[in-house]
Amino acid sequence: MSARKTAKAKKMITITQVRSEIGNQAKVRKVLHGLGLGRIGRTVTRPDDPCIRGMVNKVTHLVTVEEAEG
Repeated sequence: MSARKTAKAKKMITITQVRSEIGNQAKVRKVLHGLGLGRIGRTVTRPDDPCIRGMVNKVTHLVTVEEAEG
């Protein structure tokens, strides 16, 4: 790994599912499962990068996002 990547601390976000996936399209359910969610109240911590942000933007109506401490 290059010195550039190791010196830079990655920001993390905490994603919590607050609404059910029932009644949503299959694509939305796959995005939730890709994030590691699937049940109301489940929380995961993921790196704050464009890929994860794009996934979160697809399911904003089902999740809440917070900056993780650290």
